Amino acid sequence: MTNCIEIEGLNFSYNGDTVLEDITFSVKSGEYLGIIGPNGSGKTTLIKIILRILRADSGKIRLFGEDINDFSDLYRIGYVPQKVSQSEFYFPATVYEVIKSGLCAKKGLFKRLVEKDRLSMEKAMEIAEVTEFRNTLISRLSGGQRQRVFIARALAVEPGILMLDEPATGIDIASQDKFYSFLNELNTRLGITIVFVTHDLGVIADEANSILCINKKVCCYGPPDQYIKEEFLEEVYGRKLSIHKHKIRHEH
Repeated sequence: MTNCIEIEGLNFSYNGDTVLEDITFSVKSGEYLGIIGPNGSGKTTLIKIILRILRADSGKIRLFGEDINDFSDLYRIGYVPQKVSQSEFYFPATVYEVIKSGLCAKKGLFKRLVEKDRLSMEKAMEIAEVTEFRNTLISRLSGGQRQRVFIARALAVEPGILMLDEPATGIDIASQDKFYSFLNELNTRLGITIVFVTHDLGVIADEANSILCINKKVCCYGPPDQYIKEEFLEEVYGRKLSIHKHKIRHEH
């Protein structure tokens, strides 16, 4: 199985303060990777560097085997940012229009959609189960429904990787198992590589098949059952943590 993300010796600092130091790991195509770490450990920064929103001070990054500086197909990485489902949306955009906007990165701002693009949008809405809301204003949806819309927006460009930063934020507890079951299906049925940042250790234990724990440096990388243990987590986080597993468990 080939690697879709390769990072070697990555360093990043902000205003003279080290945020990430000597980060090295790789993500295989089809992997379901959960990223954890204390607040301020550099998790979101790492995601933004992979997406070229931020630029590393040093180190090597390869996406789909290509150096990040030469990689021009960033649409192949779908991205759902932190707290997007909690944001207030006052502009009069429908679900269909929000999903359509996701194609700009692939098509360009002023290029017309062709039939293939429309079919991709329909498929994305169907997969995310938001087709019934296509003509609904995004402002009228719940947090969980909005999250699915923004995932559909990312899926419309048919990405190889889906990156999510705290994807369950703003989703009520009753909907979280359904949401993670949905992500699991994207991974297992469609083969999409999923990389997500979370504070929910129970989700990591239940859902992910790999875990990356960072606290400026890589603290661990491997199967969750080797590291989701109270003594290890207490050492990383500096305090005792309890792990609450979710009711639904999937086999990978």
